[in-house]
Amino acid sequence: MDQYEKLVRTSPARKRLEGQTPAVDSIPALCLRSQEKIGEGTYGKVYKAKDLNTGKLVALKKTRLEMEEEGVPSTTLREVSLLLMLSESNHIVKLLAVEHTEENGKPCLYLVFEYLQTDLKKWMDRNGKGPAYPIPKNVIKVRHKENLLYQLVKGLAHCHKHGVLHRDLKPQNLLVDDSILCLKIADLGLGRAFSIPVKSYTHEIVTLWYRAPEVLLGTTHYSTPVDMWSVGCIFAELVRKQPLFPGDCELQQLLHIFKLLGTPSEDNWPGVTKLRDWHEWPQWHPQDLSRIFPTLEAEGVDLLRRMLDYDPAKRISAKEALKHPYFVDLDKDEIDALENPEIRNRVD
Repeated sequence: MDQYEKLVRTSPARKRLEGQTPAVDSIPALCLRSQEKIGEGTYGKVYKAKDLNTGKLVALKKTRLEMEEEGVPSTTLREVSLLLMLSESNHIVKLLAVEHTEENGKPCLYLVFEYLQTDLKKWMDRNGKGPAYPIPKNVIKVRHKENLLYQLVKGLAHCHKHGVLHRDLKPQNLLVDDSILCLKIADLGLGRAFSIPVKSYTHEIVTLWYRAPEVLLGTTHYSTPVDMWSVGCIFAELVRKQPLFPGDCELQQLLHIFKLLGTPSEDNWPGVTKLRDWHEWPQWHPQDLSRIFPTLEAEGVDLLRRMLDYDPAKRISAKEALKHPYFVDLDKDEIDALENPEIRNRVD
């Protein structure tokens, strides 16, 4: 039994979704009555479909296995194993099933996920045109920024507690049920388990705009602070309604960061001058974040500043961020109650 077969057969997420309707575009008859393609990536496509047993919508992530000798892509194996490890959290997307099939004589793998209507990027694009985003009916009575950010940090704290780095946090990888404003972390294909002491990892992680400066400067020894930097960038984007550091290349990305936060030095980031890609940079002074984010209260500015701390050793952790005064007015129990199936059914 190979690694994949063992993983699937022993998985608590292994649940056969029955159905008979032949699928358009060779979608297997796992569960379909109607479906449409809702995304496409390096290893395949994502479809919206319906479980004929329950009537619930699901998302099918189709992985190409065109070269049989290569087996299942390592990113898919990693994503499945990490999702199973993290399955207890309400803020991590649920993996419902893993299905292996053949289409036109070629092997194909489907990951079956719970379905959420949109992602945070599309949600911001759709709702961020006015001075404040509209909050759907039946949603808890809190401002959206704190709500969504808290859910993101809580999900990430669960990842880090279980020794998992996401490494690709961005609005497109955060799914949103906009009927109840529920956010879930998805796309763990680049995620990996970390250890203490920290091992050497790959350099090419995280979409450029959300990549931590230590990675941009060439370190391969990184840990949970790289995820918290990404969260800080996402937080700023929620507030500004546009990306904070929209660089076109690694050099431009660093310049965007330095112009806003000031050029780092040994004083505020011990060891920075010893990083592989460090050289003498123009000297910029840090800007006042309260002026850059005039609509963000003082507690929010403080939290953002701590998420974007240059020194990874001083950057706030997800666990610490959950206790930050910025979230003091949130009813955490009410947020968690959004995952109650009865509440979901009432909203539907």
